[in-house]
Amino acid sequence: MQLILVELEVLVARPGVLTFGHRQVLEHLWASGRTISQIAGLLGVPVCTVSREVARNNSARHGTKNPLGRSLPPGRARRPYRWGYQAQWAQRRTDAGRRRVTTSKLAVGTRLRQVVAGKLARRWSPKQIAAWLRATFADRPELQVSHETIYQAIYVQSRGSLRAELTRQVALRSGRTARRPQSRAARSRRPWIGDLHISARPAEATDRAVPGHWEGDLVIGKAGASAIVTLVERSTRYVMLGALPNGRDSEAVIGVLTDLATRMPAHLRRSLAWDQGVEMATHPQFTVATGCPVYFCDPHSPWQRGTNENTNGLLRQYFPKSTYDFRIIDQAGLDEVAHELNTRPRQTLNWATPTQRLAQLIAP
Repeated sequence: MQLILVELEVLVARPGVLTFGHRQVLEHLWASGRTISQIAGLLGVPVCTVSREVARNNSARHGTKNPLGRSLPPGRARRPYRWGYQAQWAQRRTDAGRRRVTTSKLAVGTRLRQVVAGKLARRWSPKQIAAWLRATFADRPELQVSHETIYQAIYVQSRGSLRAELTRQVALRSGRTARRPQSRAARSRRPWIGDLHISARPAEATDRAVPGHWEGDLVIGKAGASAIVTLVERSTRYVMLGALPNGRDSEAVIGVLTDLATRMPAHLRRSLAWDQGVEMATHPQFTVATGCPVYFCDPHSPWQRGTNENTNGLLRQYFPKSTYDFRIIDQAGLDEVAHELNTRPRQTLNWATPTQRLAQLIAP
């Protein structure tokens, strides 16, 4: 044991990295019946490092006996601590693995790389891309790739970085590095709300089983000088955007909302959830024109419009917060952005797109 402690004084110079000396000590401690946690503590490395080492390099051929004299039988893959461990054999396996040279599926010049880069440039997520590739090239595994491989190609230079090719791609969609504290002070009740609290919304809207229930909000531009209307359908996640070139007073907002809502057939205009903003003061006009009642969320409760909040976060990829002026984009430009969002495959839709789901509802 004294020899082991002397070796450890040298080995702890690189914590978390196992050398051949570490493995020799591990072999001795393992044979003596020490647990993974005890071995990690003596080696000065994380428990997960020892656990992975034993899981990767255990061997039934090198079984040992525990201090009670009972043989340690070969175990199953899920029980690696029942296997033996031999330092020289483990080191040879590790060295052989390091010598392997693998070619990334996303190597420069490959067709797969071009397809993935194109989808990333359209702001598809790696998961969306991986699912689309599996569905589109089901019989061609060479044109399929996992989302983790795509992430590695974006962020790890050694994997053939795609990042230099993605001038519009950002690490986080929100671009935020810390959470912002939010006030929980309740606002005074607005007279136009009446009895139209969100709790009065039909129960069918909650489980998304029945389409036609919408959530809406205003997205504010630079310096609060401009805004757009966002609408998203809860069941299909279909998005509609509306320009507000004449300001965001209640009359302007209601007019744009009415125009957007009437794009949909009557059976897909069942309800609309909104916050308590003053822009909805004349909401009865909207209900009369469209047949769609408006229900109002609690103050400071964005989770009551979770689908819309998520959609607004996606829109910040196109319209950076606090820097974008919506007066420079017209309705045609907003429709183009909405089209991009509606043709992205969504994991929550089993990788179908909102456009596909809406088409199923509108088709006779």
